[in-house]
Amino acid sequence: MAKKKEGNGLMSSAGLMRYYDAEETSLQIAPKTVVIIALAAGLAVLILNASYGIWP
Repeated sequence: MAKKKEGNGLMSSAGLMRYYDAEETSLQIAPKTVVIIALAAGLAVLILNASYGIWP
């Protein structure tokens, strides 16, 4: 039987290392924060539309 080459393990893990390195340096925002900001922006739009008479 022929032996498989063992050199492929190191090459396949290189992409994972770059993925985890990029994740550590990125800006992370909690999902609750995104939902709260979206609700506040929607409410602000409704209030501004009502105050300027655009919204019936």
